[in-house]
Amino acid sequence: MSRAITGGPALPAPHRTPAAPTPPTPLTRHTRHAPWPYTRLDVPALRAAGHRPHPVRQFVLKTHSRCNLACTYCYVYEMADQSWRTRPAAMAPATALRAAERIAEHAAAHELPRVDLVLHGGEPLLAAPAELAAPVEAVRTALARRSPRTRVTASVQTNATLLTRGRIAALAAAGIRIGVSLDGGLPAHNARRVDHAGRPGFAAAARGLRLLARHPASYAGVLCVADIAQDPVETYESLLAFAPPAIGLLLPLANWSTPPPGRTGPGTPYADWLIAVFERWWHDGARRTRIRIFEEVVALLLGLPAATESLGLAPATTAVVETDGSIEQADSLKSAYEGAAATGMTLDSHSFDDLLDHPGFAARQLGLDALAAGCRACELVEVCGGGHYPHRYREGEGFRQPSVYCADLQALIRHIARAVHAAATTQRAAS
Repeated sequence: MSRAITGGPALPAPHRTPAAPTPPTPLTRHTRHAPWPYTRLDVPALRAAGHRPHPVRQFVLKTHSRCNLACTYCYVYEMADQSWRTRPAAMAPATALRAAERIAEHAAAHELPRVDLVLHGGEPLLAAPAELAAPVEAVRTALARRSPRTRVTASVQTNATLLTRGRIAALAAAGIRIGVSLDGGLPAHNARRVDHAGRPGFAAAARGLRLLARHPASYAGVLCVADIAQDPVETYESLLAFAPPAIGLLLPLANWSTPPPGRTGPGTPYADWLIAVFERWWHDGARRTRIRIFEEVVALLLGLPAATESLGLAPATTAVVETDGSIEQADSLKSAYEGAAATGMTLDSHSFDDLLDHPGFAARQLGLDALAAGCRACELVEVCGGGHYPHRYREGEGFRQPSVYCADLQALIRHIARAVHAAATTQRAAS
């Protein structure tokens, strides 16, 4: 029933065929699931108070949105967000060209000395090498015209199952380094990395990694999600067999509404796992690889900047371009809720400067001001930084909680701090 504007008696509403329900917009999803920051962060007021945005420096191009594996824990396909189902399988050449122009526009406006491109999926190597290199060449061409002082670094993140000598050579010729995702160096570590028929993917990945290890100039490193069901030292040492120049040890994408796998009560099982690896790595006679999380903690303890979004208080500067030309926030947010990475922006209608004023993106550039009160008061906040942003999520509240891994992060940071102090004390005594 509708009411007369004058406040008189109600009048019968005319008969209408019920309309189909309107799909929720990114904003309505965000306000329902994450009031902070989406209803509690006033970006215009933030800018009026003098808080300037930081430009985007890393651009993740989703060149292929499908994958030849079906890993059971994948945040793209198996977690809350299922937006991949409605997107093109591959980024069209016209979309890649438009992305290149937008990237060059942004680099020129902010006089960026460098931009980092990451070709991502799905599995990017489902595309031919020439198709994979085309977006990188497009960015280089656009920058040469609009921002010639900006240099480009490019990498591709792959599951390695499709790596061949020819693909490695072609990517190297295009100046694209190769990073690999793997759960450890043994078949048992990779039981959840299977294809769509449930067959193990490890043998093909190991074959690809052995080929890649023969081309160190092309080898960016290995990403490995910590699995507390596996022996940590065995996992680390088995990865060394593939000679990675760097290992990224990642905490599983979990939050207060979807707790970390394997956690059954109090304690710090993820810290215990990481500390076991740290002890083996730290006390090794020779540094056989870099482990990013440990190096970042050490750098932050020493007051040095660390290039990470999972620790410290540095602003987030990564944007994602999906296969359909949508501009999104970091992929890891897809672990929180359907549409958590969405902005409602597209390459055709928006610039990357527009993204800087999106509440979700602006919140990740606030440092201390984005954190829960307990985090701001913590003595470890300069190192921890509140932890990885998606790990702070709680359904119906948003992203202003401590990390779901808070206790683990504290234990790990304190352990590394003691090791650094002991090493410094030993060095002073010897000198």
